Amino acid sequence: MAPPPPSSSTSSATSLIVDALTKAIVEHRLAPGVKLSEQKLADQFGVSRTLVRQALFQLSQNRLIRLEPARGAFVATPSVAEAKQVFAVRRMLEAEMTRAFVREVTPARIKALKEHVAMEKSAVALDDVPGRTELLGDFHVRMAELMGNDVLAQMLVDLISRCSLITLMYQSASAAEHSNEEHAGIVKALAARDEARAVRLMDEHLKNVEANLTFDNTVPGNDICLPLS
Repeated sequence: MAPPPPSSSTSSATSLIVDALTKAIVEHRLAPGVKLSEQKLADQFGVSRTLVRQALFQLSQNRLIRLEPARGAFVATPSVAEAKQVFAVRRMLEAEMTRAFVREVTPARIKALKEHVAMEKSAVALDDVPGRTELLGDFHVRMAELMGNDVLAQMLVDLISRCSLITLMYQSASAAEHSNEEHAGIVKALAARDEARAVRLMDEHLKNVEANLTFDNTVPGNDICLPLS
């Protein structure tokens, strides 16, 4: 059963917990299967267990965690079928986003994307795994934001958060680190207003990310304190 809706005085605290946990998942600081202790989270955030419970329920609605009766909350462990479905949805959604971006492209938007790609490149060069992971995912959200489509941006945030769990579970030991180069190629096609090429490159990019996953990895089963810093 869902917890009662938070009051206006508690919604900001709940959102803070949701955002922090989502960020930890996206940056691969929380592994699939990790148990989330309500008391540890309450102590860490300085809030009641009721607020933590509300945040965990919201995250379960986003499929980032799963709630098990009498056992508690765990970071979700997406199945192979779910993983493939998430990538299929992203390819469909982002193909249309790319087409729309080309039709609405401006020099300012291209400049913003180029700056983002440059930050990705720096994070890759510094071997900043959390920063690199977040920036590479944010590239896709940034496209939606630059178009002024907040609904699409939020949909991509949710999907990319789920993809972060999937890549953490199923990424191969020799996972390709070419996403930054592929993003640069997409931006070049967008700048040239080459719709067909931009859509093709986006589709190939998402297929490459999925192709670098190995679906025979074992699911981790940890119970650890939350590493948020």
